[in-house]
Amino acid sequence: MQPDTIECKTSRFGLFSIRADRVITFEKGLIGFPEAKKFCILEPKEDCAFFWMQSMEDPELAFVVTDPAIFLPHYQVKIESDDLKDIGVKDLSDTQTFVVVNKVEKKMTGNCASPLIINTLNAQGIQILLSTKEWGVRETLLDLGRVKTRV
Repeated sequence: MQPDTIECKTSRFGLFSIRADRVITFEKGLIGFPEAKKFCILEPKEDCAFFWMQSMEDPELAFVVTDPAIFLPHYQVKIESDDLKDIGVKDLSDTQTFVVVNKVEKKMTGNCASPLIINTLNAQGIQILLSTKEWGVRETLLDLGRVKTRV
């Protein structure tokens, strides 16, 4: 039996189907987008470090996201127990952390001050605003000026 699928209309990728259990729900919305509640994560190709987090409700709304640990091995966030409870987390190993990525001049930066925490067991997510100033909204993930390409 095929799992249930739903269609997602996007401005970048056209219309596609996704398994219903892959839709991530952010009950509280996202910072700056409180009405945006349902998203899916699209992997452009296998073994890619950057993904699209596409709104299931607004074809125009999508963010590039990444796992910050790929670029910042010491990146850790303290998540309040209430936030974990809100998304049904019992064990931190059942979570995946993403940050929203931007290109600023010749750098790829991540908003490490407001990570997205996703419960991988129930597809519930929350965006938290860290109370510490240890991580910024434009942490350098990748310096494109230093990336060497092979010919």
